[in-house]
Amino acid sequence: MNSHLTPYLQMQADTLPEVTISEHLGVRSLHLSSDAIQGSMRMAMPDQIELEYVQQMMMWLLFRQEPRHVVQLGLGAAALTKFCYRQFPRSRVTAVELNPHVIHACHQHFRLPDNDERLQVLNMDALDFVHDTAQQGSIDVMQVDLYDAAAEAPALSSRAFYQACADCLTAEGILTVNLFGNAQNYAANCDANLEALQDAFDAVVWLPLVHDANTVAMAFKQAPVVDFDVLYQRATDIRLQMKLPAAKWVKGLKAWMLQQC
Repeated sequence: MNSHLTPYLQMQADTLPEVTISEHLGVRSLHLSSDAIQGSMRMAMPDQIELEYVQQMMMWLLFRQEPRHVVQLGLGAAALTKFCYRQFPRSRVTAVELNPHVIHACHQHFRLPDNDERLQVLNMDALDFVHDTAQQGSIDVMQVDLYDAAAEAPALSSRAFYQACADCLTAEGILTVNLFGNAQNYAANCDANLEALQDAFDAVVWLPLVHDANTVAMAFKQAPVVDFDVLYQRATDIRLQMKLPAAKWVKGLKAWMLQQC
């Protein structure tokens, strides 16, 4: 499977968790050496986003419509990568994934397209990617969903990491991130991540948690002007064009703002 890898990457791959695949009621899921679901795809709709929290990772659409460059840190089952590649035909899409087993599984089992002039799936460490000076100021949207096999907390979550992410974004860039954790450490990890995001970005908001312990936050390089009438209209367009429940995102953001008052 990994005969194309350099000796260094081959050695690294040998230490990373293997991928297993499960299917239930028409939904195929990816796992990393555990029962934890790292991503899913409905077989009848392979280019749609199946999981609600992954759908929420697209809530930047309320504020940006035609990104030039979208980056995913963490490939999962390639749901975000495929969706952005199909929905934005004039956009570049880059996915960064450390584990070559995941990349192989996404090509074999989750219908991830091959790389081309618009799509790049990179087998590398997300930390190396965001610290590459060539990326600075070049990315319109970044989607971060980085977890190891245990999936107990984000694999990268320091202020320095989020600052490096912010440095990669354009002046009006947006980051969305999944903040997941187990029952014992969820609150502490979520709070620590939100504080680190707030240190690195001009504005940070988040939606109510879903799927037991998934909270999706959105961070802005520059705080936007928020008009909820405009956002609800935009949500209607997103639902009609992309079949995403965007009105729920607006409702969640409005509830968040009321809680902050």
